[in-house]
Formats: sequence, C-alpha cells, structure tokens
Amino acid sequence: MRTLILLALVGLGAQLVDGSLGMAYGVTSTTLLLAIGTNPAAASATVHLAEIGTTLASGASHWRFGNVDWKVVARIGIPGAIGAFAGATFLSSLSTEIAKPVMSLILLTLGLYVLLRFTVQGLPARSDKPLRRRFLTPLGLVAGFMDATGGGGWGPVGTPAILASGRMEPRKVIGSIDTSEFFVAIAASIGFFVGLSGEGIDFTWVLALLIGGLIAAPIAAWLVRLVPPRVLGSLVGGVIILTNSRTLLNSDWIAAGPVLMNTVYVIIWVVWAAAVAWSVRAYRRDKAVETAETAEPAEAAKPHGPEADSVSV
Repeated sequence: MRTLILLALVGLGAQLVDGSLGMAYGVTSTTLLLAIGTNPAAASATVHLAEIGTTLASGASHWRFGNVDWKVVARIGIPGAIGAFAGATFLSSLSTEIAKPVMSLILLTLGLYVLLRFTVQGLPARSDKPLRRRFLTPLGLVAGFMDATGGGGWGPVGTPAILASGRMEPRKVIGSIDTSEFFVAIAASIGFFVGLSGEGIDFTWVLALLIGGLIAAPIAAWLVRLVPPRVLGSLVGGVIILTNSRTLLNSDWIAAGPVLMNTVYVIIWVVWAAAVAWSVRAYRRDKAVETAETAEPAEAAKPHGPEADSVSV
C-alpha cells in the first residue's frame, strides 16, 4: 500500500511539472520505477500506459484554457507516434546505455541555450511564420523514439526545440506538446505490448500513477497561464539542464562519485535559482515600463486648462 501511495504522489508531482513546464512526467516516473528494480522496458511501458490517461486529461485541460495549437499537435503528434512505436519495439530487445548519454548531451546543450536565451534576453523574437512540417516531422520522430526508449523525452526534446524557434508563445508550446503526447503514449504502449507481450507490467502501478496524474492535470494547465513567459522559459531551461546532467553523471562516460554529483547539483540549483530570480525582476521591470507607457497616452488625452474646468463643472 505504501508503494502505491508513493506512486500516486509521484504521478501527481510529475504531472504538475509536466503540465506546467511541458516535460518531466516520464523522466520522473521512470526514474522511480528503475530505482525499485523494474527493468527499463517494463518501466517505460508502465509509464506510457499511465500517460494515455494523464495526457488525455492534460490535453483537454490545456485546450480549455486556450493553450493548444491543433495544427502543431497534428504535425508533430503523428510522426511522434511512429517514432514512439519504433522506439518501444527497439527497447524491448536492445539496451540504450550508449544512446542515452549522447542524447542527454544534446538536450543539455539545448537546455543551456533556452535558460540563457530567456534569462538574459527574454522572449525569443516572435515570427509570424508558422511552424513547418519539415521541422516538426523529424522533431516528432526523434522525440517519440527517445521518449519510448528512455522512458521520457517527448517534452525534453520537443519543448526546447519549439521554444528556440521563437514561433510560439511558451504556454502554447507546452499545451501543444502535452496534448500531442497522447498519440505518443498510445503508440508506445502498443509497441511495448508487441515486444513484451505484457510481461513485467504491473497494472496496479499504472493505476496509481494515473490517479495522481489525473488530479494534477487541470491544476497544471491553469498554472501555466499564470506564470510569465520569460520566467517560464527560465524554469524550463533549468529542468532540462538538471535532468540531463543527472543522466550524464550516472553514465559510464563520467561515473561520478557522490562528492562530484552533489557539487554539480548545488551549482546547478544556485545558478537556476539566480536565473529565475533575474527573470522575475526583469519581468516586473518590463511590466512597470509597459504600464507607464500605457498610462502616458491616457494622461495626455485628458482635457486641460479651461476645457478641464468646463468638464468638471
């Protein structure tokens, strides 16, 4: 019973993060399952089965709050499903110990870019051009494949790539990525059933993760509308850096000891907190300037002199 309660709390916390930042449900949940001895394929299968329900609820909540671009969902979700099915069948028969640190290094680079871009310069320059299929299709294939093989990766790959393009506001990037993940979760689950025949999957654990995620989904979709885009970008960048730094430190490439790992984590947390604080201050400053500029024309439009006296009479 204690394990089921823990899984439900993990599902709730992971969905709060995923629904508000566009990533980390799979990474968080899969990490816990691996820590208690579940084999990688069964852990990823368990998480993706739970994600069928959580992503459906999250997508509906984001749609209700106006956070979804359906063209982007279709253009990235379909190739994402194809990549996820391929990744699930691949993981069922092959280890990804080499592929994970390589992709983590790429994602760490993207995370650093997103953190610096949003913290130092604010929002990327917005473009009126739509996101093209030639960009979204390969992105969906890679993100879907990595999501299935790594137990998480749809958000960490898709969210920073679309954010970096500057063609969508952050809340719509997050809402569209979360909604399209529904197709990825279904395809990955089918792939794991084909590859594993259901072996090693505990459906009670699936239910516990699902319950926690369903509770958190509408809260996260509402939360993402309240967080300023610049601050949200800094938060997302920090999540990407922290998650992928952990993967690299635990890989055979580095095999870091406790002292090195803790030192790196402390540095990341301090830099991340400073970046978010900087973004909050910059947002407040920009907001104050915007308010002042809006107030000036209104003040100038008020009648002065004799006209003002006649109006007051």
